[in-house]
Amino acid sequence: MSSQGAGREGDAPVARAGAAARAALRTLPRRIRVRQGISRVRMSFWPVLQAALAAGVAYGIATVVLGHTQPFFAAIAAWVCLGFSFDRELRKVAEVAVGVALGVALGDFMVHLIGSGWWQIALVMGLSATIARFIDRGALVTIQAGVQAGVVVGLPASVATNGAFGRWTDALVGGGVALLVALITPGDPRRRIRALAQDGTRELALTLESVARGLRDGDADELAAALVRGRAAEKVLEEWHDVATKSDEIARVSVNRVHRGEITRLAAQAVLVDRAMRSVRVLARRTPAALRSLGALEDDDTDHRVAAVPLAGGMPSPPEVDPVADPVADLVVRFAHGVRLLASALGSGSGMAQARDALAEVARDVDPRTVGEGHWQVQSLVLLLRSPVVDALEAAGMPPDTARATLPEM
Repeated sequence: MSSQGAGREGDAPVARAGAAARAALRTLPRRIRVRQGISRVRMSFWPVLQAALAAGVAYGIATVVLGHTQPFFAAIAAWVCLGFSFDRELRKVAEVAVGVALGVALGDFMVHLIGSGWWQIALVMGLSATIARFIDRGALVTIQAGVQAGVVVGLPASVATNGAFGRWTDALVGGGVALLVALITPGDPRRRIRALAQDGTRELALTLESVARGLRDGDADELAAALVRGRAAEKVLEEWHDVATKSDEIARVSVNRVHRGEITRLAAQAVLVDRAMRSVRVLARRTPAALRSLGALEDDDTDHRVAAVPLAGGMPSPPEVDPVADPVADLVVRFAHGVRLLASALGSGSGMAQARDALAEVARDVDPRTVGEGHWQVQSLVLLLRSPVVDALEAAGMPPDTARATLPEM
């Protein structure tokens, strides 16, 4: 066999490996979305179950106690009032209940007075919204009043089988059941925020671990995967910040104001972790260029595989990876470990001293004068680590001035 043919045979397994890596990279965002979807289902399972049971109980009460046939407005009112999350402020549930009852009552009255049709729907929805705005400033009252009034007017007259105001009494039953459930199962918004904080911070740790593998192996695909993972985590980080901010605003005037300190802190930590993730994405983008300049990047677009020394059986040896980047990879691994400790603390609501200590040890070693000395490419990567390490330290509860002072002086 010619040497040229042997070279082609040797390249084939490497080409297949590169194709497999690219295929894995394409599926990474989908896997991340699936994991985040499972997390959302896990967080919403019990609230959804409670709302579904409340809808069934309301339907049963309207059927057995009131003698109504097909009282589906009782079930609808209970479901709409409770929703699918633990953030069940009693005022919000009451607003929805009042809006539903008002909309159904006005819709029932107008149907018997002027009938149903396109202009009747427009008139009833506008009138119910106006009355709702007069009754209360809450947006939920106005929205639900208009929606329910439109639904009642739009339904066929044959559906109203429970008397003139049967649907209104059904809505009252559903709203009453929802208020009772909200009263006996008070929601703690911290549970959802903590879960989102744990997921978002864990994504930062996973991204760092992917960067470390890319650094250690000189693997362009792994570094690209780290960048994709960091971008895909934007949604959960945004949701964390949005939920925490809204909960903080609600806690000012609700029974959850006793938890406002932690909620405010979680909102601030969302900003810090998001900022750290953005810096880590910059690190993932810059690392391939630094490794290429060191000749330490395993890249399908380069020709170093062809020049590799064949092993027994025609398989080429893997390219030599310059160990000069290993100290940076070790720093990133330790950084990821500290972030994982932070994620666990945020998720459980426990103390963050262990995470803070681990991150502080990393911060003290992020010194471009000693890590990668003599290699400006490696030193540039160390410099990029300093900002996200400080952000993570602040997220772990360290004051900003102290976090910056932990870094070695430049």
